[in-house]
Amino acid sequence: MAASTAAKTNITDEAAMRSVAAAMKDAATTASGEVAAAEPPESGASAMQWLSRITYTGSYVLAYGVVYAAVFVAQSLPQDNPIMHGMRDGGRAAMDQLEDA
Repeated sequence: MAASTAAKTNITDEAAMRSVAAAMKDAATTASGEVAAAEPPESGASAMQWLSRITYTGSYVLAYGVVYAAVFVAQSLPQDNPIMHGMRDGGRAAMDQLEDA
């Protein structure tokens, strides 16, 4: 019984890792495609829009990669242990404090 559970967990982990890799590849491809397609314009207002778009795209890719990886790691850890209980309680306390502020 334990061996089959471990085998299912390994298969699930491998599938999840493939999913993460595919999502990161898609995000990087989309961002690099947008950056490569965007040529710097000549006028000042257009240049600011171009720079703003490049900054937005870079920030989006960075945030997506960091958040997606953090959520993936958090979900792949065993959920019933003191560390995860502390993380959940700390997250709830932070959300409560933000709501009170």
